[in-house]
Amino acid sequence: MPETTRAAIAGRLTDLRAEMSTRGLNALIVPRFDAHQGEYVAPHDMRLAFVTGFTGSAGVAIVTGDSVRLFVDGRYTVQAQNQCPAGLIDRDHLFENPPEVWLGGVAEPGWSVGYDAMLLPPAWVARFEAAADGVGAELTPVDGNPVDAVWHDQPSEPAGLISAFPLQFAGVSPTDKRAELIKTMEEGGIDLLVDTQPDNISWLLNVRGGDVAFNPMPLSFFLLEREGEGHWFVNAANFEDGLKDTLPGWLTVHPKDAFLKVLNDKLRTGARVLADPDFSPAAVSQAVIAAGAEPVARRSPVTLAKAHKNAAELEGIRACHLQDAVAWVEFSAWLQETVPARAAAGDPVSEYEAEEKILECRKGRPGFLSESFRTISCAGGNAAMCHYAADPKASAPVLPSTCYLMDSGGQYETGTTDATRSYTFGTLPEGYREAYTAVFRALIALATLRFPKGTQGHHIDAICRRPLWDLGLDYDHGTGHGIGHRLSVHEQPQRIGKPQSPVDLACGMVMSIEPGHYKAGHYGIRIENLFEIVEAKDGFLEFANLTWIPIQTDALLLTQLTAAETTWVDRYHAEVEALLEPYCVGETADWLHDACKPLASGRATWRKVG
Repeated sequence: MPETTRAAIAGRLTDLRAEMSTRGLNALIVPRFDAHQGEYVAPHDMRLAFVTGFTGSAGVAIVTGDSVRLFVDGRYTVQAQNQCPAGLIDRDHLFENPPEVWLGGVAEPGWSVGYDAMLLPPAWVARFEAAADGVGAELTPVDGNPVDAVWHDQPSEPAGLISAFPLQFAGVSPTDKRAELIKTMEEGGIDLLVDTQPDNISWLLNVRGGDVAFNPMPLSFFLLEREGEGHWFVNAANFEDGLKDTLPGWLTVHPKDAFLKVLNDKLRTGARVLADPDFSPAAVSQAVIAAGAEPVARRSPVTLAKAHKNAAELEGIRACHLQDAVAWVEFSAWLQETVPARAAAGDPVSEYEAEEKILECRKGRPGFLSESFRTISCAGGNAAMCHYAADPKASAPVLPSTCYLMDSGGQYETGTTDATRSYTFGTLPEGYREAYTAVFRALIALATLRFPKGTQGHHIDAICRRPLWDLGLDYDHGTGHGIGHRLSVHEQPQRIGKPQSPVDLACGMVMSIEPGHYKAGHYGIRIENLFEIVEAKDGFLEFANLTWIPIQTDALLLTQLTAAETTWVDRYHAEVEALLEPYCVGETADWLHDACKPLASGRATWRKVG
């Protein structure tokens, strides 16, 4: 991104308001989304960051003639405050005071509120339209994005290499996946399926790419006709040699910018066209309505099919988690030894150095390809920011007197990983033990839960939070999210959290469980493991662990643990040691053995003093 100084942002806003005036716009909605409504976007699509300076993965701004209002969720409150110049950018909570509610309070009769119909999904447009209508304003789709018009050094569109994903890892061919989709379309009376989610399309066609950092998939669009003809809109110039010859015969490859034209060509009066109302451009539903076809606002069937991992996918996911755990153990052993020693020598380890170290450890593991997201490496008060990013040139020191949090994951040939561990090295801050013990108990509460089929994520969220709620504590983020198979580290549709999530948790889904606690300015605590959902003999569902990384136990208040919780962690560490011992040598093996000691026989001594 270009510089985001106050003067730079002020200049951009001046230019943007001039462009808005030329177009007769009184307000402009600037979302974080690209045309695929994804979490991560390429530099070319970082319009929200260009306008406001905010670089987080979720948010939206509304620009008017005299104000800019940025809306972010609780993960990014501090980050937005630090990145966005006060007096130029006002901040608000994305859910507590939604942007459409704020717009309804400031818009005046006759206002024209502009938006890019390729960037906002239909569900968002409906909410903004209702707010605008309520005050006599009009929501207006723009012809060409106004931000692009004033972003003179906008980066080029991404052009990552697109390659085949081997059938031995994918488990099912594109043709067999298509057959199941056509059955679903026939049962629902769907004539045309529109899917604009790159991870869905990559999974369906067994391809992977590199258009967006951390997400191994190409940006593309896809149409499937009930008769079986498929249309893929992608930059074929980026295909690896031979890829086109491996694609199924029922698939036609088109230039990416031909998507809307071909969609219009395929539409006919009365045709039922399915597009996800939350994860597709509003331009799609608007084209369907204009053509006299019937829009079916429903989640893409690809999304749910992708979430149910097949046997080959699960085998690969288990294998890469084992390799990732070895990297974590190597890192943890280095961290626990190096932090006190370097601090005593007056050359403390930095947050960014620790981030680079775990990447180095992963690079030594078979099958590792890249990080699955920017590692969150944070010490002391920085750990209270859920999505903190260390400054490579000026990151904080990791000291024996500070707590440290690492949230990190990898993309491997056979799967995607994500885990979080909290570390202490010496004297603990006031209240830390109580909170850490509660977070630890929260993880176990959900990890050991048995639940019936038909259970959804919001049904069980409070079970995880209970140990924290008992202390008057909570966390302002979800409890768990889905994980892709060498795809997005945050996968739809399954999730565990307070908001309603109308998706049944089912066998074969892979989920995180990640409770936390954050004390602003002091410390942050989070423990995260990944699990696959399995079916027990009696038909109930359970969480089967995938993450094999030791959990620090010498910061726990043992008197607060039940016998069952003590048994759980001892069994967990016994299995961790048995699985990882063959891969560890020397000091790393010694550290692993100490970290996995049973609680009853003397806890592991992770902390050197205090």
